[in-house]
Amino acid sequence: MTRFLHVVEWLGNALPHPVTLFAMFAAGVVVLSGILGYFEVAVVDPRPEGAKGRADNGMIEVVSLLNADGLRMIVLNLVRNFVEFAPLGTVLVALLGVGVAERSGWLTALIRGMVLNAPPSLVTVIIVFSGVLSNTASEMGYVVLVPLAAVVFYSLGRHPLAGLAAAFAGVSGGYSANLFIGTVDPLLSGITTEAARLIDPTYEVDVSANWFFMIASTFVITAIGSLISLKVVEPSLGPYEGTPELSGDEDEHRMDPLTSDEKRGLWRSLWATLAFAGVLVALVAPEGAVLRNQETGGVAGSPFLKGIVAIIFVYFLFIGVVYGRAVGTIRSDRDVINAMAHAMSTLGLYIALVFFAAQFVKFFGWTNLGSITAVAGATFLQNVGFTGPLLFFVFILVCAFINLMLGSASAQWAVTAPIFVPMLMLLGYAPEVIQAAYRIGDSSTNIITPMMSYFGLIMAFVARYEPKAGVGTLIAMMLPYSIAFLTLWSLFFFLWTFVLGFPVGPASPTYYVPA
Repeated sequence: MTRFLHVVEWLGNALPHPVTLFAMFAAGVVVLSGILGYFEVAVVDPRPEGAKGRADNGMIEVVSLLNADGLRMIVLNLVRNFVEFAPLGTVLVALLGVGVAERSGWLTALIRGMVLNAPPSLVTVIIVFSGVLSNTASEMGYVVLVPLAAVVFYSLGRHPLAGLAAAFAGVSGGYSANLFIGTVDPLLSGITTEAARLIDPTYEVDVSANWFFMIASTFVITAIGSLISLKVVEPSLGPYEGTPELSGDEDEHRMDPLTSDEKRGLWRSLWATLAFAGVLVALVAPEGAVLRNQETGGVAGSPFLKGIVAIIFVYFLFIGVVYGRAVGTIRSDRDVINAMAHAMSTLGLYIALVFFAAQFVKFFGWTNLGSITAVAGATFLQNVGFTGPLLFFVFILVCAFINLMLGSASAQWAVTAPIFVPMLMLLGYAPEVIQAAYRIGDSSTNIITPMMSYFGLIMAFVARYEPKAGVGTLIAMMLPYSIAFLTLWSLFFFLWTFVLGFPVGPASPTYYVPA
């Protein structure tokens, strides 16, 4: 295992920056399309006659971009590819609201209140649960909850690394699970939509596509993470006999109980949440309500589901302002604007990544390389008879392995979605289910790969309590979580989707039936 992890670390370090990687992928697609186009590579189109986008000759042929027509297409659409890339706008809008809630202190106070007020017997459970919820605010879980959990355990006379591991498992190992729709949902659904349209040009994956399954997964991850912490990790660490090298005021401040202002702010945010929920119910629940589907009268395909990003934006903006006014962190409209601007300022790398990822995805679609790869892969699986739901276990393992070397969820899905989504759609599975399975593989190995962007920060927290600890120490401590999440979460997915037949989200089909 040590040799394997060293190889993974070496391979990951050998990869260029994700932005460079996508630029290379985009250029590679252009060159490959020219080569395959020269040899007139093509496959039989499996879609029925008359289907939108199906050629008259019934073939899917490689379209070369390595010629005059291709160059003109690239030049004319470079900006449009970026601007119209589905995940870009949805993530930016959602983060405008989340940024206000985070900057006001509401998210931090909420997590602190849950952890610091938990009964000693439930501390581990609350820490893992809080870690899962914290991914709503991106780095907040890594920066605040992980070191806080270590301090809480140390103050209780327990091994601080056991608390750190429990928090890290919830924050990163359970990254995709949540009770709420977070910023990762519009990001992934946008990429999935782009990939699904390689087969069905009109297909759209809602932001809420995996909501039901992720709500249930929150409690599954909490149970698994708590059990591994209490029965495996903490006993293996034994009693802590060292002296922590804490940074003083910063950690002591994080251990402070909630102030009266913070408590008042949280109570007001609770009432505000109930009021917001009441308004939302009034707009969705009654027959003929404003946010229902005006054609069918149902919730499926309604403005409520299609506009969930707008609702996320309004909710977090509303809560952030209510809490901020109570505690004094938001006094005027300038503070709200500054919070939004701060949230946008953290997205520089994401925007650069999206520009090149958008070009890669579009080029892949224009050249028909995605469709041809999907048809060839689906045909191979059909020929060998491997088309049943058990296929998803292999798919999850592949995603988990790729995640060891390409730690960014958006970067990995942008690379793999154009291949796997069309392939599995041709085998009869809906993009919503494929995306849910991907999220299991992507999350489960976050905690054991040095390629994860916050791995270095977690190592720094570990070194406060074990100065001689290395990368192997952290990986060995987190490996039981990773194995348990990958195994049990995958089994839960299979049970939920294919045995019990539950949908992974509102109006999310399990199987894809071509129109």
